[in-house]
Amino acid sequence: MTDPQSSRDAHLLVVDDDDPIRSLLKRFLSERGYRVTTARDAGQARTLLDTLDFDLLILDVMMPGEDGFSLTQAVRTESQVPILLLTARDLPEDRIEGLRRGADDYLPKPFEPEELLLRIDAILRRARPVLPEGEVAFGACRFDLRRQELTRDGEAVRLTSAEAALLAALSARPGEVLTRTELAKRTSAGQERTIDVQVTRLRRKIEADPRDPVFLQTVRGAGYKLVADPAPPAGAS
Repeated sequence: MTDPQSSRDAHLLVVDDDDPIRSLLKRFLSERGYRVTTARDAGQARTLLDTLDFDLLILDVMMPGEDGFSLTQAVRTESQVPILLLTARDLPEDRIEGLRRGADDYLPKPFEPEELLLRIDAILRRARPVLPEGEVAFGACRFDLRRQELTRDGEAVRLTSAEAALLAALSARPGEVLTRTELAKRTSAGQERTIDVQVTRLRRKIEADPRDPVFLQTVRGAGYKLVADPAPPAGAS
């Protein structure tokens, strides 16, 4: 059985041109606790990837038009999001090609649903960083490093997986400047300009005035840093 903690909030993109298979996978994985978005082909998948954050891509290899191999290679030029390939072809050269293009795993059809769950869980477990314990406070906000949960004035604030990863990286080293390159690597953003977009979105959630940020600051020519409140003295209530 898949670890419920590993499934929590994981957002999967399933790309398959077979309507019944796509629907079955969405229903099956949703019932196991995943958030699931589907696409019928590579073109639709690319549109979704431009607007949404995903924790894992499940791609069918044999699709009309752009196939799963080509889409995998294209994704890898911009992101390190984990990719699991599904295919009716189980030739060694196909598995090698998929891995060479950047896939994390390869599952031939037909497959047992339980095996798919175990492979998804294993990929997500490998991709998930070991997070430090503790809570970081900045103004009205509190961020739990382990849970990657943000509250503002005691109310939960919803973060995308990309926003949570960015805030976790900054919160783990408050006051330190992290370069865009380092943040891109630590958050699987892939491209530095993606970090700028995520910072803008995150500021809207934590700053009183996102145009004049107090906590998530830009360090010109260097990167970004999180200005956190001083930690309370040991033993303070």
